[in-house]
Amino acid sequence: MPRSYLSLLAGLIVLVAVIATSAPAKADFRLCNNTSGRVGVAIGYKDGEGWLTEGWWNLSSRICEVLLRGELVARFYYVYAIDYDRGGEWSGQAFMCSRDKEFTIRGTEDCLARGFDRTGYFEVDTSEQKSWTVQLTDSGDAPRAPLQSNSPGMSPTPARPPSTGNPQ
Repeated sequence: MPRSYLSLLAGLIVLVAVIATSAPAKADFRLCNNTSGRVGVAIGYKDGEGWLTEGWWNLSSRICEVLLRGELVARFYYVYAIDYDRGGEWSGQAFMCSRDKEFTIRGTEDCLARGFDRTGYFEVDTSEQKSWTVQLTDSGDAPRAPLQSNSPGMSPTPARPPSTGNPQ
């Protein structure tokens, strides 16, 4: 091969490598259902307009789904999940609003007076990372505390205990 062709090829490879590494990193809040059953998931967080709760994402066994796309806007997120097949839940002491059907609810106050359920969510501290993955796992016959990690490739670490009271 002529030297000029090899130089051109090497330059092209470097250009492709630079473009590939300069692409924006995917930043999302993901939840993985690593259980043997189907789960329903609701999430709560504070955005520029205040507290917001949303649900339901229905996840089949052994899949992950993006719940919020883009860079995370808060350090703390709150999750509530139920095991449709075996019963049980992943919950905590951060009380926020929810309902049985699909919902988007502004505010965490007076849930019952506003016609919603008052539900205990567990706290997820993202340590101000741009993306985060929470993993729900089986443990014996009942769901257990979630595991969380800041990227899908890292080994998960136990979630910190849920906070008490309403999130601030």
